[in-house]
Amino acid sequence: MTDTSAKRIIRVVAAEITDDHGHYLITQRLPHAAMPLLWEFPGGKVEPGESDEDALRREIREELDCDIEVVAPTAAVEWEYETFRIDLRCFAAHIRSGTPRRIGVWDFRWVKTPDFGSYRFPPADQESIDRLLGAGPTNLA
Repeated sequence: MTDTSAKRIIRVVAAEITDDHGHYLITQRLPHAAMPLLWEFPGGKVEPGESDEDALRREIREELDCDIEVVAPTAAVEWEYETFRIDLRCFAAHIRSGTPRRIGVWDFRWVKTPDFGSYRFPPADQESIDRLLGAGPTNLA
């Protein structure tokens, strides 16, 4: 049995960015990243002293060269990997300015929820996907 209390906990934020047509923006991880080339909602690690919302705005600027409006929290997911734990916080968001560009991601796509099954996501993201598909809780309590 693994002692989960000794594992490093990484706070991560993700943006569920939607457009006016109900599409979600998903991004593909870089080939040299952990879990290479899997798809995810854009975002990243929260730095010490940074709020979740500020981290999310920073990460979207760094990865996609866009400024976003963070609307509201949508989900909280804790996931245990072999050597670390993820504390993932998801937020609804919209692009305030800019057009997405591949700066810190391998690729990106605008997709409808029924098409999520065509993309491979990391395990921690699956709970968010299930919730958007109406199959899972938000866990915001």
